[in-house]
Amino acid sequence: MDKQINAAIQLLPIGVAESKLAVIDKAIALIKSSGLKHLVCPFETVVEGSPERIFKLINDIRIQCLADGCPELLINIKIHAANRDLSFDEKLEKYPAV
Repeated sequence: MDKQINAAIQLLPIGVAESKLAVIDKAIALIKSSGLKHLVCPFETVVEGSPERIFKLINDIRIQCLADGCPELLINIKIHAANRDLSFDEKLEKYPAV
């Protein structure tokens, strides 16, 4: 069975007539509705869950953004995987919230 992974997702809309932030807001709404644990950060959003759910979410973001009129986009993804379940909470526990 696959272990829980962490993924950082950064969306860069290209050639958008409307606000780029509107496209990003729609992507964040998809992340929120996915039910995956997530943390919205200034440059990317971090999610954790099974690889299947995370890869499905990334594909859903791609499909939705292109269908909503974004002519082109870059999706930068960083994935942390291990032979154990990963949690971004464990990575942040020694750093107090601002």
